[in-house]
Amino acid sequence: MGDFILRETIGRVAVLRMNRPDALNAIGTLQDCDDFVRAIEAVGDDRGISCVILTGTGRGFSAGGNLKAMQDRTGIGPQDQPDGTRANYKRGVQRITRAMMELEVPAIAAVNGHAVGLGCDLACLCDIRIAAESALFACSFIKVGIVPGDGGAWSLARVVGYATAAELFFTGERFDAARAREIGLVSRVVPDDRLLPEAMALAEKIAANPARALRLTKRLLREAQTARMDQILELSAAFQALAHETADHKEAVSAFLDKRPAHFTGD
Repeated sequence: MGDFILRETIGRVAVLRMNRPDALNAIGTLQDCDDFVRAIEAVGDDRGISCVILTGTGRGFSAGGNLKAMQDRTGIGPQDQPDGTRANYKRGVQRITRAMMELEVPAIAAVNGHAVGLGCDLACLCDIRIAAESALFACSFIKVGIVPGDGGAWSLARVVGYATAAELFFTGERFDAARAREIGLVSRVVPDDRLLPEAMALAEKIAANPARALRLTKRLLREAQTARMDQILELSAAFQALAHETADHKEAVSAFLDKRPAHFTGD
């Protein structure tokens, strides 16, 4: 794992911290993208992990892209020619988006500060978002004359609805945590010093459940965003057939009937 992402494992919870505090955790290089993707894939491949928390080090969650690198055409954005720029986005930030969409374990964004542009879109790729009172958000691509090249037009609209997403993208204006809660971008706002404890408490509640069923449930939720009901019914039946054969399902039923706490093993 590279320098951009720090990982801490607490029981069945992985905490991933973007670690470029001097730049408010802006993502500036293809190496940053590689580090991010590698960290997400490692969490997904770890059968001992049932929930992940994504947050930032210092005052920012993520300030998005690095504008100086954009100006110099040296980072994850523009290259010398449009075809090179297109390839750069697919090779860089869009690989992060794809990795987040493919991640099987539930993900919580603990938004600890600025979540701007790409940073806000990263939060939207998580399943649940919690914000510190001091958090600030902006879908501000338009302010620098570009579009959300990371797929944010898809993810933000599914979190807050089309009309609200349109307002946020078309104005590019910043808004605070209270506004984020009002529009449904985050599910709760907590005091700054309670952000990680609250996120961890929620993650531990999630991770206490049967691991395989958690991953299957998340996949159903992801697929349901674009699939027809008949497709989801077919997939649900297939996933349920798998879930019924797990040891954790059998243990859960036995524990319920025996009126005792269940002991899950992840099998």
